[in-house]
Amino acid sequence: MRDLIPAGDIVGVHGVKGVLKVRSRWISGSVFAAGSQVSIRDGQGRTADYTIQWAKPHKHLLLVCLEGLAQREPAEELVGAQILTERTALPETEEGEYYWFELIGLSVYTTEGNYLGTLEHILATGSNDVYVVRDGSRETLVPALESVVREIDRSRKTMQVDLPEGL
Repeated sequence: MRDLIPAGDIVGVHGVKGVLKVRSRWISGSVFAAGSQVSIRDGQGRTADYTIQWAKPHKHLLLVCLEGLAQREPAEELVGAQILTERTALPETEEGEYYWFELIGLSVYTTEGNYLGTLEHILATGSNDVYVVRDGSRETLVPALESVVREIDRSRKTMQVDLPEGL
């Protein structure tokens, strides 16, 4: 069984030749390099494999051309689908760096041991990411700064944070 992880979301089609508009889940575009193998999973859970012919930035998205997908109509059927890549295809991270998929779902605690909730998603703000932590209806926005995020333990699936005053 392959270890597939989300690399992007197909949010639209560009032009008439089947080019996809993709919202990448990675800061690095290396996942979308020409010749890379990806899988696409539609809303019904069906998965098909493709090879990336080319990809380039377009506004805040990527334009991605897949081999064998050369018309708008079949490409439109993929809008809403996820692009997946094998975990082993990702470059290794440096010490203290994490992929978003490794962080989403972590239980977040303060340095005093108070449970804040589960890290549900991450906002890329430009200067630093912001972790959206939710416990029921309570939402806490945690700046992804070294001075705030004190410890990440992937084996225990926890994050410890030292929140600035006022949060």
